[in-house]
Amino acid sequence: MKVGYLGPEASFTHNATRTAFPNEELVSYHSIPACIKGVEFGEVDLGVVPIENTIEGSVNTTVDYLFHQTTIPVGAEIVLPIYQQLMVSKKNQERWLETTKIMSHPQALAQSQEFIRTYFPLAELEATPSTAYAANFVASHPDQKIAAIAPKLSAETYDLEIVGKDIQDVEINQTRFWVLGAEKIELPIQSEQQKLTIALTMPNNMPGALQKALSAFSWRDIDLSKIESRPLKTTLGEYFFLIDINVQKPQLLLDNALEEIRLMGGTVKIFGNYAIHPINGV
Repeated sequence: MKVGYLGPEASFTHNATRTAFPNEELVSYHSIPACIKGVEFGEVDLGVVPIENTIEGSVNTTVDYLFHQTTIPVGAEIVLPIYQQLMVSKKNQERWLETTKIMSHPQALAQSQEFIRTYFPLAELEATPSTAYAANFVASHPDQKIAAIAPKLSAETYDLEIVGKDIQDVEINQTRFWVLGAEKIELPIQSEQQKLTIALTMPNNMPGALQKALSAFSWRDIDLSKIESRPLKTTLGEYFFLIDINVQKPQLLLDNALEEIRLMGGTVKIFGNYAIHPINGV
């Protein structure tokens, strides 16, 4: 089986993917849409993409593409603890405080702001397509006073020296990844609970539309763990709502809630009803 992931190798997504699929062929993609299209076009059987981070929130590229462009189901969720490391070429490890440019994925830079302000208030920050890309670039340019923020695996892969350990602003930092391509996906990682994710839209001219939709869940004591709005990209002021539901009630009760919303004129797109698999000790 082939499993696509947001690459390159040694990125956080690669780390999550190889842990969840240790015996499968892994295929790197340069972007989230490219990875999802790889599943759509049959280049790979499954795809792994980030969906949310503790600090930075939802990955809008993933949410919007899955809502607007495809009907690929979410079959599992992986939750990976995120530890950011500052790394330099071994040639610069003794003078790492002289770093003039720090490179990384925008989310990794945002997750490490306190460390950067403390040690490198004047350093240039350069966004890269991934953390692993930044690490590879630093390894390829040892004569430049540059550093990368990336996972520990990147330092091992590209032979870099970690000079700042666990520099993320929040100690408990996690990223959720969705496994796309099948309604049910078995992983060699113990599952914690079940979750249902839907996208909900309501008629614009209905007063209190969202409150009425949410009441379909509340009076049935259905637990919602997340709700957020995203632009419909049609007219200014029109949105869809991304809702995560903790699946603790009988399926029939959930189905009835969704049917009630549809009877009120709402539309419901189901992303997936899937198990959550936390990764520990990576």
